[in-house]
Order: sequence, then C-alpha cells, then structure tokens
Amino acid sequence: MIRLGSNSPTRALLLKNFGIDFIQSGGNFDEDSIITTNPKAFCYEATKGKFEELYKKYGIEELPLLVADSVVTCNNELLRKAKDLDDAKRMLQLQSANKTSVISCMIYKSKKLELIDISITTYEFDKFDLKHMQEYLDSKECMGKAGAIMVEGFCKPYIKSVKGYESTAMGLCVEKLKPYL
Repeated sequence: MIRLGSNSPTRALLLKNFGIDFIQSGGNFDEDSIITTNPKAFCYEATKGKFEELYKKYGIEELPLLVADSVVTCNNELLRKAKDLDDAKRMLQLQSANKTSVISCMIYKSKKLELIDISITTYEFDKFDLKHMQEYLDSKECMGKAGAIMVEGFCKPYIKSVKGYESTAMGLCVEKLKPYL
C-alpha cells in the first residue's frame, strides 16, 4: 500500500489498472510560484514542490509517498493547463499535425528507497478535425489537462506515432515504478 500524493483521477486509475494498492491524498502546491519556462525543469520543480508539501504533512512512516506531475510541450513551448477555452483552442491548434511531448516526473519515497524519474512520451498527431476539436472544447474535458490534451480520449484517433509509455502521457510512468514496489 502506498500514498498517492495527487488529486488526479487518471493517476489513481493507472495505479488501480496496474494492481497497486493505494490511498489518495492530494495537496495544494501553487504551481504558479514556479518561474522557469523550461518544460523539464518546470515538471521537476512542480513535482518536488508537491512532494515537499505532502512529505511534511504525511511523512513516510505509515505509507510510502508517491507524487507526480506532468507537462506538455510542443515547438519547445511549455503548455500548462488552459486558462480558458480560447487558450485551450490555441494549444490544440499548435499540436494539430505536429509533434507533442508529455513529460512526467515522479518522486517515490519509502523507508528503503527514494526514486526520482523523469519520463517523456512523444506523439506525432495528424491534423485534428475542426468539428471534433470544437466538440471537445465544448465538452470542457480539455480544462484541467496539461496542453488541453487527452491522449486516452480526444487525441487517440489522431495519433500517427508514439515513442514512450502511454502511462507517462497519462501522468505517471507506472512501468518504471512497479519494479521497485
């Protein structure tokens, strides 16, 4: 049993699908306090900030702690969560018929191990259908998602190629974590 330090239902589903027992206890770290625009550095700093907040609150005496964060990058631009639907549309248009990378960082700490991993999964997308993209925007599923994308949802039919683990793109590279549990 581990403590998942995240409010993400997708990360919780990943752990469940990989048969990992957990309890979920998210935090309130302010990502707006991070000033770097380097995607890898931002992802690491966000994960580290969340980890430090939850480590102070829960420690690791009862349960090992797992914290993760993800960012999206396209054309070397850091794509965070959309501020509004116009921002989401801009990000989707940037990624349409382009390559997009999802960077996920995790920090896992138990009494015996501290694991820090940064994983990258890169997708090459076909051109997004404008009507389908508008339906996705109207559904507001894009809100709260880094880069406004859902590779397991809206983006799936547009994937031309993928390099890396799908779990990384969903926010947590479980394939790299599982051997240590």
